[in-house]
Amino acid sequence: MSLLAQMVALQEAHGAVTDADLRTLSREAGVPLHRLQGLRSFYPQFSSAPARVPTIAVCRDVVCRMRGGSALDRYLEGDGARDGNMVPVSCLGRCDRAPAALIDERPHQLRFEDAGGDTGSPQAEPLLPAAVRPWGIDPYTEAKSHYGTLREWLARGDVDALIDTLKESGLKGMGGAGFPAGVKWEACRKAEHPVRAVVCNADESEPGTFKDRTILAELPHLVIEGMLLAAWACNAREGIIYLRHEYEPERHALEQALQDARARGTLGANALGPGRAFDIRVFVSPGGYILGEETALLEALEDRRGEPRNKPPFPVTHGLEGQPTLLNNVETLAASVSILHHGADWWHRQGRNGGSGLKLLAVSGDVEQPDVYCVPMGTTARELLEAAGGMRDGAQPLAFFPGGASTNPLPAAALDTPMDWEALREEGSALGSGAVTFVAEGRNLLELVLAQVRFFRNESCGKCVPCRVGSHKAVEMVEAALAGAPEAGLPETLRRLDGTLARTSICGLGQVALAPLVALMDRFPRETWQVLAGGEETR
Repeated sequence: MSLLAQMVALQEAHGAVTDADLRTLSREAGVPLHRLQGLRSFYPQFSSAPARVPTIAVCRDVVCRMRGGSALDRYLEGDGARDGNMVPVSCLGRCDRAPAALIDERPHQLRFEDAGGDTGSPQAEPLLPAAVRPWGIDPYTEAKSHYGTLREWLARGDVDALIDTLKESGLKGMGGAGFPAGVKWEACRKAEHPVRAVVCNADESEPGTFKDRTILAELPHLVIEGMLLAAWACNAREGIIYLRHEYEPERHALEQALQDARARGTLGANALGPGRAFDIRVFVSPGGYILGEETALLEALEDRRGEPRNKPPFPVTHGLEGQPTLLNNVETLAASVSILHHGADWWHRQGRNGGSGLKLLAVSGDVEQPDVYCVPMGTTARELLEAAGGMRDGAQPLAFFPGGASTNPLPAAALDTPMDWEALREEGSALGSGAVTFVAEGRNLLELVLAQVRFFRNESCGKCVPCRVGSHKAVEMVEAALAGAPEAGLPETLRRLDGTLARTSICGLGQVALAPLVALMDRFPRETWQVLAGGEETR
């Protein structure tokens, strides 16, 4: 068991990783104590002493603030803090049931009863596992048919045809970067050295993003089968699912699915053909948004602090333990099964308005029915909003973030834009992680975007000085402006700072941390310039 896995087990069993625990682990593992102290201080899941009272981990990020309103703010700053049982945390991936909290690692939804302006403590309702729904991305109508696509390709024995099918489909990585999946699989197959592992990145942590969580809960067999197909194509020796620790119920569903696959013989001694063993293990992340970056994730798997590596080289040639490694996110692996089951032409026919395939989108914010929706790629934002029941309480839309907290906000006038990579890029934003947050008229957009910049500031690993210091300074300056004291020339200062972070940060966190703020100044000058510049736009 890895060092981090042992530390996670200690935290889960005893509520802390104490100094005594570290000394014992240091002796038993033969590693320096300072190295273990460095791991404990880096990962937010670890604490050095158990909490004195049972704690409620309350999400402080944008969607939960939108849903909880002033009641959540007062609780975060008042009763919860005074009682000592409230711990503000970054997004919990439960934006469909906001405001969200964790109690004993179990997800809950908070409900406030505001009587005379005094909310008191909220009622916490446990979130039960959702009933499994039919999904257009799932090629199987019944459980006994699971893994049929793998069996067909193993019988066919043509790996080149498999990779060609994936390339012809045009499937892009659904974690946000959009790199062609087939090209990545082919690069791993052609790597000079044997492929170490297929790694499923299940560490989605960006505010508003929860589609991968839904796939893990309801379609875990597709993730497992996608990893098996990738392993066969790339000659990988093992599979690892890197799972965020807040996804405890989904972890249970995933472990059950893995046990079922082993019982079928789909995982194990002859999983990829006679004598070709392959199995999958779940690695529970010790926490932190930065671990969604693929090289930071690899650092954690190697028992180091999760700080991104300089690239190149890339993981397809120098990944886990320096060996070729294939990393895909949850949705990418699930979608690959549908494509390899039905064919590339079928995948193209599923799209609309120039898009190809199906897309799972996590919809949240000021909508009546926040949830994950499986829609044709190219469905417009307006159609997606209608599928989610429209705006909450009949409000009018003001703006939407099409791909998560790191994507640029678009005005309501852009609602007819297809939710597709190219169409959103042309509109000045991105599909990103597939997290669509709708904002109603009357919201303070600058405060919402500031909440997102705070998230990136809080989640910066600190390795890059521009990211670590720049994100902090941006938050400080905008907070001062919102308090009525903007510094002279603030809009231009923020533009220059954004450019510096974009050019000098090692990973995507720093590169996009301020981009939505700058986009807000460009697309919503009326909502921003009065505050940031103390007057009308002067560009």
